[in-house]
Amino acid sequence: MATYTLIKVNGRQQARAFLDYPKALYRGDAAYVHPLDSDVESIFDSQRNRLLQEGGEAVRFLLQDEEGGLVGRVAAFVNPRTAHLGGQPTGGMGFFECAPQQEAAFKLLDVCRQWLEVRGMEAMDGPVNFGGRERWWGLLVDGFTQPSYGMSYALPYYKGFFEAYGFRPYFNQYSYLRPVSMTGVADSILARAAHAEGNPRYTFRHTNRRAMPRFAEDFRSVYNRAWAAHPEVEPMTAAQAEAEVEALRPIVDHRLILFAYYDGEPVGFFLQVPDVNEVIRRIGGGRLTAAKKLRFWYLLRVKKVCRRIVGIAFGIVPEHRGHGVESAMAMAFAKTALGSGFPYRDIDLTWVGDFNPVMMRFQQQLGGVVHKTHTTYRFLFDREKPFERCRRIA
Repeated sequence: MATYTLIKVNGRQQARAFLDYPKALYRGDAAYVHPLDSDVESIFDSQRNRLLQEGGEAVRFLLQDEEGGLVGRVAAFVNPRTAHLGGQPTGGMGFFECAPQQEAAFKLLDVCRQWLEVRGMEAMDGPVNFGGRERWWGLLVDGFTQPSYGMSYALPYYKGFFEAYGFRPYFNQYSYLRPVSMTGVADSILARAAHAEGNPRYTFRHTNRRAMPRFAEDFRSVYNRAWAAHPEVEPMTAAQAEAEVEALRPIVDHRLILFAYYDGEPVGFFLQVPDVNEVIRRIGGGRLTAAKKLRFWYLLRVKKVCRRIVGIAFGIVPEHRGHGVESAMAMAFAKTALGSGFPYRDIDLTWVGDFNPVMMRFQQQLGGVVHKTHTTYRFLFDREKPFERCRRIA
């Protein structure tokens, strides 16, 4: 048996090694895009991640082999907003990367389990993010092509590690790809859109730079009402909504953000951003030096190299579902996309969990085709306890 040494990340040198490890692991993989250091660091920074200010905990580990070389990394965390919303106290693990050595992978998963057990957890989900589900959520199990911004990438053998350890699929996540035009849209979508558009009480409009504070509050209002029925989603606070919107400000294109209103009240949103991974790939990811920042801005705003849009979130409040609002929003955006000067060709629609069959069907009717599948796994510490998959949304 190999000898491994676990190192708890504590200090700049170890944090640097945690950020850099994937570069060597994915060397030669043309699809891999190394994330920006700031995006990863923000997850573990108490000044930028409010979960750490609300009593949440996070830890990172590195794994060395007997020769002192790094063979893996992982993080574990307790989200105070969601840990006690399910059938048992559940923590999370993520940012998992490992050499093709199952024994090493099990060491990393063991330390996450042990750390979570000490904190009263009875299960762990993974690999997930210590924060919102729109970023780094789930293990890529199919579609090993260049990831869109915020989506996790993985090596194909990771799936075997997780399942051999005893994780079971909690839910599958499907990412749908479709052209920005109305090509392939089902007639039923067009009919439902016409119905909503014919109701003068509904209005559909894009946000703008001056309306960013209003955008944050409208987003929060719809999000909380749209997802309140899901047992594992905590309501969004005003401060959290403002932080989410502020984080998008450097890359936002207001043509990609659309809201639906009923008598002036927000009832739906379609939140998208340019796939800046097309920019990040060109600048090499990692630390954003002054030179890289300038090149990032030039490629994004001047050269407009992004040809793909990434769906971040989509929501309709329950009382307005089934009235064609989602279809009308999709068609309103399609009209924008057909306008002159629109540089994007494809939309990587926000992932949909298999617990939401209605939204899966809607994505398909829009002409979306599954091009990536991620899986969120769950591991119950009590191996005798019956396993239950994520509850479906009616």
